[in-house]
Amino acid sequence: MLLPRLSSLLGLVGLATVPLANAYDDSNIKSIPLRTHSLSPPYLDSDFQSRWFDFGGDTIVRADQYIRLTSDRPSQQGWAFSRVPLTATNWEIELEFKIHGEGNLHGDGFALWLTKERAKQGPVFGSTDNFEGLGIFFDTYKNNRPGTSFPFVMAMMGDGKTSYDQAHDGKANQLAGCSARGLRGASIPTKARLTYFHDRSLTLELQYKSEDSWTNCFELNAEETNIAIPSVAYLGLSAETGELSDNHDIISLKTQNLYSVGGGPAGPARGGSSSAAKDRGTVKTSKNKESGGWGWFLFKAVMFVFALVGGYFGWTAYRAKQRYNRF
Repeated sequence: MLLPRLSSLLGLVGLATVPLANAYDDSNIKSIPLRTHSLSPPYLDSDFQSRWFDFGGDTIVRADQYIRLTSDRPSQQGWAFSRVPLTATNWEIELEFKIHGEGNLHGDGFALWLTKERAKQGPVFGSTDNFEGLGIFFDTYKNNRPGTSFPFVMAMMGDGKTSYDQAHDGKANQLAGCSARGLRGASIPTKARLTYFHDRSLTLELQYKSEDSWTNCFELNAEETNIAIPSVAYLGLSAETGELSDNHDIISLKTQNLYSVGGGPAGPARGGSSSAAKDRGTVKTSKNKESGGWGWFLFKAVMFVFALVGGYFGWTAYRAKQRYNRF
């Protein structure tokens, strides 16, 4: 019975490495899904709660379809925030969402957050102002920003003291951004993919023109731009409507830890084009170190099983000797 159990144990160890094989085009880049920072239907556990996320404000969870941060009604605010911080050094967040409504006029938009604060409702797309960390704003209503086409997607790095420039659609705060006409009410699944390599780069890609076709919104080099994401940052989503309104639906959220087994430098090469973002950078880790870690674990597991086998046979021999001494 012990040998089949040993096979089962080794099988479980093999299964544990399966997620590491989900690599990108670069065979050295691996990814590990982070369930703690991901959302997909039915979103809630069997007790109608989420183990990893809190929801608040006007948010509605439709377990078979979406998380609706705001409905198509005036003066709504809703949010969803992770319960634990995102501590991965390098990561990728892929968000599928849908912005839609019945009126020809619509607003205001939603935001993706990586901030030191969590679950605080406020005036910046439904979340708090004067935040510390990163905000990605999907702004659908133009207040006062001449020469800019909306919807407009922009990044802001908050220092905990600076307010969002609400009157000018964040013009004073913009770290990077792009116009994305067609993002609202698109006929295909709309998605955003945010990729971060520590001290290297931050890249945002959008899918809204055609399925499986990604448009580069921006790519920032950390050596040239201040990308000060807190080491302890919570992942969140929020949305807001004013006099004008929209449905802001979250379909899915997928977060992955990115790392390399090749020992190369982290992130795309400096000065690379938008296609370089797809190369996905690397983390400074050693392949020998990783294989050594798993090898040491397997060695200990095998030695433990052999100890059990030895103990079993020793006990069997002892019982046989006891029976022999009785006669």
